[in-house]
Amino acid sequence: MDSIVERRSIRKYKEMEVPQDQIEKIVEAAVKAPSAKNRQPWKYIVYCETAKKELLDIMEESLNKESESHTLLPDSAGGIPDAYNTLKIMRQAPVLIIVMNTNGRSPFENINSDDRITEICDTLSIGASIENMLLKATEIGLGTLWIANTCFAYKDLVGAIGEEGQLIGAIAVGYADEMPNPRPRKDIEKTLVFRK
Repeated sequence: MDSIVERRSIRKYKEMEVPQDQIEKIVEAAVKAPSAKNRQPWKYIVYCETAKKELLDIMEESLNKESESHTLLPDSAGGIPDAYNTLKIMRQAPVLIIVMNTNGRSPFENINSDDRITEICDTLSIGASIENMLLKATEIGLGTLWIANTCFAYKDLVGAIGEEGQLIGAIAVGYADEMPNPRPRKDIEKTLVFRK
């Protein structure tokens, strides 16, 4: 419970390397999550140093294209400035973990209803896995940011990553250089309903 209460979305990181064994600990926690039909559809690819810089350079190029053309997600174009800000955070964090759904396909492909239900269940499973990761990181003194702004550069990032499956997002990891106040949450009375 302490990690649940203490977890924050960290957007400023110290210039300190994260030891590999710390990354392994948070991924070990991630893979303990429940998953639909025990499919365990997750894959985590760790980027740091030169590999991270190269991947984020591709993301920046893709963001530049999308900000001019608005072809990939035209109705969400208002989110591109935030994606640039997220890119800046990703560059500052010493570690970036790419999250893949090994069973998924591009969100830009049409799929049948059965496959859509499987995709939803796998995405829920991966969300549980990511939350385990964030909580373990908090427990061992690391800061994290769960990132979905990879969507604006989806196709180019998937090409650069070179793995089969669906790009779910990314997690920035490092030692926090800030301690934000907790964000407001809805009152439990507005989110919980009992029916008898």
